[in-house]
Amino acid sequence: MDAIQQLSSGLDTIWVVLTAAMILLMEGGFALLEAGFVRQKNAVSIIMKVFVDIAFGALIFYFVGFGLMYGKDVAGLLGTTGFFMGGDLTHIVLNISHETYWLFQCAFVIAVISIVSGAVAERINFRAYILYTIAMTGIIYPIAGHWVWAVGGWLGKLGMVDFAGSAVIHALGGFSALAAAMIIGPRIGKFSADGTANIVPPSNLPLASVGAFILWFGWFGFNSGSTLSATNTSIGHIAVTTMLAAAAGSAACILFTMMRYRKADPPMVINGALAGLVGITAGCAFVSDVAAILIGAICGISMVYATEILESKRIDDPVGAFPVHGVSGSIGTLAVGLCAQPDAIREGTAGLFYGGGFSLLGVQALGLVTVCIWGFVLTWGIMKLINLIVPIRVSRDEELVGLDVGIHGVPAYSQEDGFLDLQQLKNGKS
Repeated sequence: MDAIQQLSSGLDTIWVVLTAAMILLMEGGFALLEAGFVRQKNAVSIIMKVFVDIAFGALIFYFVGFGLMYGKDVAGLLGTTGFFMGGDLTHIVLNISHETYWLFQCAFVIAVISIVSGAVAERINFRAYILYTIAMTGIIYPIAGHWVWAVGGWLGKLGMVDFAGSAVIHALGGFSALAAAMIIGPRIGKFSADGTANIVPPSNLPLASVGAFILWFGWFGFNSGSTLSATNTSIGHIAVTTMLAAAAGSAACILFTMMRYRKADPPMVINGALAGLVGITAGCAFVSDVAAILIGAICGISMVYATEILESKRIDDPVGAFPVHGVSGSIGTLAVGLCAQPDAIREGTAGLFYGGGFSLLGVQALGLVTVCIWGFVLTWGIMKLINLIVPIRVSRDEELVGLDVGIHGVPAYSQEDGFLDLQQLKNGKS
């Protein structure tokens, strides 16, 4: 039996490490997607923020975040052990080591902060973004995650279900992104004096589409990896519902934008696939294939409407972070309370459509509202606090010239064919 247990633990460890790496690769997807959606003069800024997400996010989650999220519970609110991966973690009983578990959860926290990154693209102060990243990965996300996923978390004890994070990661990140976009204000020239939105053409849609495909690929690790077990029999079903929801989200956007705008809108179609992926994340293990298709399609169409509403309210979200993550994450969380198949979650539970009544739906709604308010209010307050330390927005000149040159001192794409002579430049010679 010891040999079998050792083999099982080894297989699970390999599975979790590989899927964690797939989720980490999604940062490459975020980088390409956002760099393709924003203007060319801000592409380097996007890449630098992604490196902040990974570097600072991993360190802060190791120092503080993991302990607050998964440490020994106090009153269902937060953890008190596990800082620097030390202290009592015996309450976390898994078939993998605590270090392996940390790696998987670290990949999740990096994804959360990347959601906010897109909403404040092209105008946030780099120093302010570093400070916000520390706050998100060290406080905002870990405490909300504890409520739902940790042993003893109060929402988890009530019965809230969020398999891979439609609420804890995406709705939280989406509503945090909304608060950040509202605080920092729209880009210069995005809205006319009469309030109408001006189109800001993406710099590179092929690049953005490749980013979306990388995110789509990584999502199989995001959802299937959340089993934390290589031998879990639901892995195949999770992968299928993930695929179907993404396809339905994209297909719905193709057809809907053709009817609404008389042409298939490429950015909407790209975001439609992502909306479907976000929507299925909470219930991928618990809903049927048909339900996954419906969830994906509803999320895709809702994302289009949400994008239009944001622009009507003069809220500038360059990559659609709130429509994709905030709105679709909310729909996906509630969909569990509607579409969960009987006994798929635990014995005796089912969604409203399967005769389970309003119990599960009510808990899902309570948890969703709580997590969204937490993300929005904390982000609003922390952004205001950061603004007292360093300006959260770049200067007008830096924004107009572009953050690549204005903040980081280098353009994304050089027009020079050869080397530059530094001494000649200093002397003002050609």
